[in-house]
Amino acid sequence: LLDEMKTELQNDNKEEAIAIANDLKQNLEKINQHGKRADSIVKGMLLHSRGSSGEKSLTDINDLLDQYVNLAYHGMRAQNKEFNITIEKHYDKTLEKINVVPQDISRVFLNIVNNACYAAFKKKKGSTDNNFSPTLRVSTINLNGKVEIRISDNGNGISGSDLDKIFQPFFTTKPTGEGTGLGLSLSYDIVTKVHNGKLKVESEVGRHTEFIITLPKS
Repeated sequence: LLDEMKTELQNDNKEEAIAIANDLKQNLEKINQHGKRADSIVKGMLLHSRGSSGEKSLTDINDLLDQYVNLAYHGMRAQNKEFNITIEKHYDKTLEKINVVPQDISRVFLNIVNNACYAAFKKKKGSTDNNFSPTLRVSTINLNGKVEIRISDNGNGISGSDLDKIFQPFFTTKPTGEGTGLGLSLSYDIVTKVHNGKLKVESEVGRHTEFIITLPKS
């Protein structure tokens, strides 16, 4: 393309040269996008292979969840100024600190909250209902010997066939280029293998999706 543009400039064909320059710019942008996607896939695979990235410590789950809900929200806003979502928070104040690897659990929270925000806002963009309000709900519940964290959205939901594959590596319901398919797989391993907890998802197509994380207190 550079040689073609050089030839057109030498022949004083400025319009053709500009068109070639625009094509070149688009190609470079695509290369950059694919490079970033490849980088995120490699990083995700490395995280999978490394397992846990730290030691467990007494952690305030309410505070950690709240931090990463806010981080996800502002991150989405930074990427898209049109993004907005109602956030409903219900934290169990009786919940004591529990032993977790905070940097790992925060990654789980961020992955799931990001997905919830994406799903709810996507439904808003495609909805003809002006009264629809994208909503994220997060809650913690202090149970006997364990804590339950629920993260839900009122997006379009996940089909039954996709639910069966949702925690498989490289599976994603997002369009090509928008997801690596490693976030939920990594989250599942962190919750179940590193923390001996449970991670499950419930969804109703067209209405909502809810992820339920259960972590032992000790």
